[in-house]
Amino acid sequence: MSDADQPKIIIDDDWKAQAQAEKAKLTEQEHAKQEQQAKAAVSPTGEAPAPGGADAAQGGPIGFTDLVQVLASQALMYMGAVPDPQTGKAMVSPPMAKAHIDMLGVIEDKTQGNLTEEETKILTGILYELRMQFVELSKAIDQAIKEGKLTPAQAGEMGISASPPPTNLG
Repeated sequence: MSDADQPKIIIDDDWKAQAQAEKAKLTEQEHAKQEQQAKAAVSPTGEAPAPGGADAAQGGPIGFTDLVQVLASQALMYMGAVPDPQTGKAMVSPPMAKAHIDMLGVIEDKTQGNLTEEETKILTGILYELRMQFVELSKAIDQAIKEGKLTPAQAGEMGISASPPPTNLG
């Protein structure tokens, strides 16, 4: 084919400029959207969320903090802090709450030295709070048994080993 027979390629520079401008505009909008999501995801304490947390809620990759949050929410549910979605009633099962708290303790032990500073801080803080709430729950159950609001049999049904009432040996 001679040069005259080959089709001529016409490059529309205006189209290129328009496409590049649209691409730049979309990129700018995406950055603004990400900044808005980052601001919305900042915790009430002003700290940024740990990696994986915000992404996982939006279908992104699951991170270490997501695992910690799942186990913590299960422990809270079994301590009666979160009502059962099906019944709407609080569920209290101290043995199950303790099991979930203990699982977090195992994770803390087995990951020691392998977590980021932020992950360590989150795990340590959550474990501390859950353990304190568990102690308070245990004290409340013991008090309810002492006051007769809860019988040892009812406590046993919940999986709570209640100490028998003191007997008068005199």
